[in-house]
This record gives sequence, C-alpha cells and structure tokens, in this order.
Amino acid sequence: MLSKIKFLLPVVAGALMVQACNKNNDEFYTSADGLTYKIFEKNDKGEYANKGEVNAADSTGAKIGQVVTFHWAIKNAEDSTFADTRTQGPKMPIVLPLMQPTMKGGLENALSMMSPGDSGVFKINADTLFAKTFGQPLPPFIKPGSQLTFFINMEKVQSKADAEADYAKMMEEQMQKARANAEQQLKTDDAKIQAYIKENNLQNVKKTDSGVYYVVTKEGKGPQAKAGNEVAVHYKGSFLDGKEFESSRNNPTGEPFKFTLGQQMVIKGWDDAIVNLKEGSEAILLIPSPLAYGDQDRGPSMPANSILRFDVELMDVK
Repeated sequence: MLSKIKFLLPVVAGALMVQACNKNNDEFYTSADGLTYKIFEKNDKGEYANKGEVNAADSTGAKIGQVVTFHWAIKNAEDSTFADTRTQGPKMPIVLPLMQPTMKGGLENALSMMSPGDSGVFKINADTLFAKTFGQPLPPFIKPGSQLTFFINMEKVQSKADAEADYAKMMEEQMQKARANAEQQLKTDDAKIQAYIKENNLQNVKKTDSGVYYVVTKEGKGPQAKAGNEVAVHYKGSFLDGKEFESSRNNPTGEPFKFTLGQQMVIKGWDDAIVNLKEGSEAILLIPSPLAYGDQDRGPSMPANSILRFDVELMDVK
C-alpha cells in the first residue's frame, strides 16, 4: 500500500494534537486483529478526548477504496522520530487510496478506524510491517522484534472523484502562483542583467521575446540553428559574479554537448537563445533564473533564483 504513497496536497498548519493529550487519555486498546491503539476525537470545546474502543467497521471511518489524507510521525523503540510529514521535507501530508490490509493489525487497519479530524497513536510490529507492507528489510535504526509507534492525524476521507477534483484544483492554484512568481522574478532579474551589461560594457546586446539577453561575439558562417536541429555546443557556465560552475571543455571527453533544439532537453533559456545563432558562432547568453533553474535550490553549486551567464560556441548544426 505505502509503496504507492504520493505527497500531493499542501501542509495544514498545527501539530499532531494526539501528543498533547493528558494522562487520563493514555489508555491503549487492542482491536480484534491485534492492533494496539488509542484514538482521539475533538469535542465541541475543541478539546481532544479518547474515543475508547473503536469498531473498525464503524460507518464514520475510512473505507477500502476511499482516499485518505493524513499527517504522521513515526518513532522507533528508542523514542527517536525518523519520519514526520510536518517537519521533514517536503512537509506535506500523505494522500493515498485505502487498500485491502496486507497484514493483521497493520496501517490499513489503523486508517480504517479513523474519521476526519481524529488523531491516533498506533503500535505496529516493525518486522511484519516492513516485510509485508513496505516490502523492504528493516533499516539499521530499527531493532528486530520491536514495535514502531505511529502518530496519525486524519485530515480527509474522500471518494476518489472528490480527491481527484481537489488535486486538480490544487495543481491549478500552484501553477497560477508559480506563473505569478516567475513573472515577478523575471522583472527582478532583468534589472540585474541590465546593470551587468552596463557594468561590463557589453555591446550589440539583443533580447529574445522570452527575456534572454545575448551578444554574438563572433558571427558564424554556417547554417542558422532551428528548432528540431541537432546541435553541438561548447560552453562555459558561470554566475554574474564570475564564478564558474561548469564547462564542457573540462568534461572527461572534452566533447561538445549535443542536444536537439526545441525539445525541452535543456533549460528554456538555451532553447530560446541558440536558435538565434549560426554554426560557428560564439556568443554570451545572459539567462534570467525563471528561464534557467528557477526558484529550486539545487545545493551550493546552484542556489535558487540564479541568473546564469553562458559563453557558448555553436560547433555543429544538423
């Protein structure tokens, strides 16, 4: 079941309320299939209270085939947390269809006992869980024969159709937000690129419709590059501060980089700029971050919102 987990929906703020319950709510129960649990529901005063023994067939719980959305935290026998969807990336709840149980007293049974808004604590045998549900060997930080403690906060129980509608809406909202952010970043980057052009006294600078600035420093005499052409390019990539991050001439073979133009095989800034060059041309490309690697932080070698300079030589056009 959990091999099909997809992290799809945005984080809902707040902590797992089950961890804040008082000692009067600490009694655990055992279900008919051997699952050790305690489940809490919120009352009219906004307080969580132990629901007591729960019938897995309760009509208010999740059913096989429904889609459940929940946060969880998992602790091993030493009380060390090794998974937490609220604090560890990507900080998103788990969304998955509830499947037939893969083991007695497993996660499917736990989820089927919970209604939206419930919080629960479940103790599950680690050996059986990893063997039958995860299909993986025990990791070294989990002792054989031990129990794992799951803290689960159920957010939604939906039909497949409703879950798909929610997902489509969420994706559209994310796309709109991403487009708006990219447009704003383009304006910010454009101002920085213009300042760079002025500071470095670059001449005969041109700009593509998408926003890439380029300077042809040597005009080639070969054919014009077009979308669909296979091209070979030597390049040196650097940031505006001059720090180099990559060079084709420094790779093990020393061969130019080959790709097909207009097929999204490279960053958009390259597709948009290379088509303005002829075979044999040398040029400087100044690419705003939304047309490069965007707002994704790719580590020290490529921070988020990086404006890139490429010194390129178009070696071949086929």
